[in-house]
Amino acid sequence: MTDDSLPTAPGRARSRWARMAAVFGPGVVVMLADTDAGSIITAAQSGAEWGYRLLLLQLVLVPILYVVQELTVRLGIVSGRGHAELIREYYGRPWAWLSVGTLILACVGALLSELSGLAGVGLLFGVPAWQTMALVVIGLTLMAYTGSYLSVERSAIAIGAFELVFLVVAWQARPDAAALAAGSLAMPLGNPKYLYLVAANIGAVIMPWMVFYQQSAVVEKRLTPADLGAARWDTAIGAVVTQVIMAAVLVATAATLGAHGHASALDTVQQIAGAIVPYIGHDSGRVLFALGMTGSALVATIVVTLTAARTLSEVLGLKHSLEHAPREAPWFYGFYTVALAAGGLLVASGVNLVRLSVGVQVMNALLLPIVLGFLYLLARRLPPPFRLAGPYAAIVLGVILLTAGFGLYAGLAGLAD
Repeated sequence: MTDDSLPTAPGRARSRWARMAAVFGPGVVVMLADTDAGSIITAAQSGAEWGYRLLLLQLVLVPILYVVQELTVRLGIVSGRGHAELIREYYGRPWAWLSVGTLILACVGALLSELSGLAGVGLLFGVPAWQTMALVVIGLTLMAYTGSYLSVERSAIAIGAFELVFLVVAWQARPDAAALAAGSLAMPLGNPKYLYLVAANIGAVIMPWMVFYQQSAVVEKRLTPADLGAARWDTAIGAVVTQVIMAAVLVATAATLGAHGHASALDTVQQIAGAIVPYIGHDSGRVLFALGMTGSALVATIVVTLTAARTLSEVLGLKHSLEHAPREAPWFYGFYTVALAAGGLLVASGVNLVRLSVGVQVMNALLLPIVLGFLYLLARRLPPPFRLAGPYAAIVLGVILLTAGFGLYAGLAGLAD
């Protein structure tokens, strides 16, 4: 359709906004999931230990996150295939299994982290872990079995929107503007502990399962090359939102714990809540924190579980869409259900998962070179004009090498600790 066929400029504007609204979703969902329970803990620890010295990093990570996820959007829209399918098609089944096998392990570990976070929220209000897990597993199973892709996407956005309450938490912490500005520019790059948290923040933002999820999501939503511009805006807005939330959590702990010199370990939901709630109001602070953590962990649980089920089904050549009824895609729904139920049972059993969180962090870090490497190579195979080429390809390669390098550093440091 040419511009001449459109009646008026206002008509074109309305059509453009309507189309953007229809395309929006995959980028926002995956970015809200990016600010998961592990990311919240990382941001909280950063603020408690180093004040505002890691705040500027949250802004620097916005374009890096966008560069990585934009490639997944491009691949999914142009090829019409998921990430695992493309690896299998171009590089063969063994390479696909290598990438998918490690991804599944990372997804299972991430799922346990999210469910542990939700159990922690329940414990804040005296709800036993098994009751919280039963409610989460039953609710998310019914959501997948009875909803379409669009309904699941909208549910995820509505749940993830609760993460925005962390902005209120940061405001109630009353950060000092002068201290914030000065601290943001102070970066002790010679300190190994500081560098480790720099790497941890990068690992908390660039996650392997995000690549697989968003590529499958744009395919399942049936986006076309004409939607690429709107899909890029969806991704860009999501990247800004997730990093603003990370920054808010960091500011909240920096303005309270960091300012008062209480930089104790913040490894669980209860520890974070117990540390900052006294500074922002016991009742309102606890409720706000619980809402934010619930939103972040729930949307990440949805994304991680769907990613594992979709990717495993993709590499096996099975149906893997929420648009198929359970009887049409029994393996896909079976993988989803088993992963969710097994994770819920393990968390409800009371098993100590502290050591597992270190293993998950290491797994994600070591997986980054594989996932980002395939992402770059596949983008170089796209047909013109969508192919990654020219100076931008060199910039992307530099971003990937830097990100993967810090990921490896975080992983090796975690193993050595």
